[in-house]
Order: sequence, then structure tokens, then C-alpha cells
Amino acid sequence: MSEAVLVLEDGRTFTGRAYGKVGEALGEIVFNTGMTGYQETLTDPSYHRQIVVMTAPHIGNTGVNDEDPESGRIWVAGYVVRDPARVPSNWRSRRSLDDELAAQEVVGISGIDTRALTRHLRERGVMRAGIFSGDALADAHELLGRVQAAPAMVGADLAGEVSTDEAYVVEPLGPDGAPLDEPVATVAAVDLGIKAMTPHRMAERGIRVHVLPATATIDDVLATSPDGVFFSNGPGDPAAATHEIDLLRDVLDRRIPFFGICYGNQLLGRALGFGTYKLGYGHRGVNQPVIDRRTGKVEITAHNHGFAVDAPLDGDTVAPHDGGRYGRVVVSHVDLNDDVVEGLEALDLPAFSVQYHPEAAAGPHDAAYLFDRFLDLMNENQKGAA
Repeated sequence: MSEAVLVLEDGRTFTGRAYGKVGEALGEIVFNTGMTGYQETLTDPSYHRQIVVMTAPHIGNTGVNDEDPESGRIWVAGYVVRDPARVPSNWRSRRSLDDELAAQEVVGISGIDTRALTRHLRERGVMRAGIFSGDALADAHELLGRVQAAPAMVGADLAGEVSTDEAYVVEPLGPDGAPLDEPVATVAAVDLGIKAMTPHRMAERGIRVHVLPATATIDDVLATSPDGVFFSNGPGDPAAATHEIDLLRDVLDRRIPFFGICYGNQLLGRALGFGTYKLGYGHRGVNQPVIDRRTGKVEITAHNHGFAVDAPLDGDTVAPHDGGRYGRVVVSHVDLNDDVVEGLEALDLPAFSVQYHPEAAAGPHDAAYLFDRFLDLMNENQKGAA
């Protein structure tokens, strides 16, 4: 097993062993606190151009199966683990994680002190980094130069790099899991890095989902005759997503019910006129406590975001965009660890969003009710239009 080195933008280095493909990986380094769900994490398009550090020490124990991927490929730029499994053991396992990373050309490193690395990132903030092994190894100064020359996440418009090229349809299902002839509602879902489980959760509720590319126009959306519009999770800086923000304003102007998650929450915030900002080290894992202010219920939720909406936490606020034409907005959900905005609800429009992942892949199921809330919103809008 060959030597590998992890080099951070600020010059700190960690030496370990090559894991996955031997070579070079560059990206923003972030940490994930989930103790399970590594396969869903690896295949989440929101991690595009990021090197992911797993804080759980033992990774790869259950191998890799063909049922749990959230997209058609691994999206992480690089992978950092402490103690990889030597032999996977699970009845669904088809191959080892090490072999899967190598097959998909993902460069990783193992055998380093991930606890020390995580503490460093919590204190200094996420930053650019590089993993180097094999022929990519060089003197420390050269490696640091490669890291510091890599593009930053701030200002990056990445949704188009992970979105589907062609629209497709996820058909509705009945309570028994059998296909429905007629949907209870139709949703246009804009794929900004969508996870496969998300349209499936809507389909389970009898919704027909038209998944559209990130380049979709308002005419593309309206062509599906939607009862609602959904914006997915995805990578990048929401401030750079000008096309998607303009599209969302077209949706809001037509009073079409809207639901957004993660990146979709940030884009709703910007469409309403609020700012967004980069968090020091973000929220990534399956254990974030969030309070739903409407019900007072505390949910344990799955997160993957490094940007957040800058909106007033208390009371109604008139959305700043265009003289307040979108009316009043409240912060509907708040993270109990750090008071980060975790949800928005428009009071004068049929629109709401959350910053986390209610599809629960991987993660707890506390937030599954949000898909029901979206369906209720579409039903109420249909009744109001009748």
C-alpha cells in the first residue's frame, strides 16, 4: 500500500496510505459526522468538488451494494478515512469500498488522525486541500502550490455540472407500491444535484414528478402542467446561480406552489431578496437538531451544506426583493446548535423551503412530513383556484 499525503491550504499536512485510486485530488475539504450512510454520501451530487472527511473511524464495513447509491456515480473529489475495513461484511455487499473508489477513479487517503483534522477544520474553517499519492507526490512546497491554485467554492456555479442532461419522469405509486394510473398531483422538480430518493418520496405519495435539467426555463416548467415546483439540493455558491434564481422568481410570480430543500432553500432566500453567506465549516451529517417553529417539534435531520440564508430569525419580515412584492416571510426552522436558518415560509405566497434533507437517504425520518406538507399546499392551491 503506497504512501499518501493530505495537504491543506494553510500548509498543514497529514501522511497516510493511499485508499481508492492512486493519484491526485483537489477540492474544498469538509467533514461529515454521520456514523452510517457513507455510500449515500459518496453519491450525493452536493459533494461535487469536495474532499470529504469521515469523522466516524470505521468506514467500509458493509462494503458497496447496488441499491443505495443516490445517483449514477460517486461525486466526491476525494475521500479521507481513518480505519478502512479490511474485509466488508454484509449480505447486500457486492464489492469493497476501496475497489469501488478505485473503479470510479476517486483518490483517497486512509490511516490519518481524522479527529485532529476535524478539530483543525472546526477551528480554521473549511479550505482547499489536496490528496497526493504515487506519481503525484512531490516536495511540500510544490504540493501546497497545487492546492492554493485550485478554484475556491465561493463564486462557484456548479449545478449545471451535476444536473441531468435530459428531462425524465418518475411515475406515481399507490399505497401498495404499485403504479398509479392517475397522479394525485404533478410536480416539476428542477435537478440542481437531486438525490434519487427525493422524487421517489414524492412518487410514494401519488405524485408524478417531472425531473428537469438545471437549465430549464419557465416554459419548460409550465409545459409539465405542474401543480407544484420543487428545487433540489446541489453544490456551489447560491449567489452564483443567477439563472435558477430568475426561474424561481418566475415561479413565484405565477403563484405556483413551491418547495425547496438545501440548495433550493438558499435559492428561495435569494429570490426573496435575502443574502446568503458561507458557514465556517458547514453542517454535514445525519444528526443536526432543528426546531420546526410551527409545531415546536425538534427533529434530528440530515444535512449537507456550507452556505446559509441571512434572514431575520424573529417575527415576520417583508421580503426585500423589488420593494417587497413577495410579501411577508418567516424563518420556519432553526438549527438548535448554532441558530442557522433552516427553513423559510412565505406568508403571502404558496412557498416554503428547508435547509436539510427530508428524503432520509441516509438519515433519520423525522422530516418526512415535509413532503406531505408540500402535497397539502398543492391541494389547497387547487381548491383556491377552483
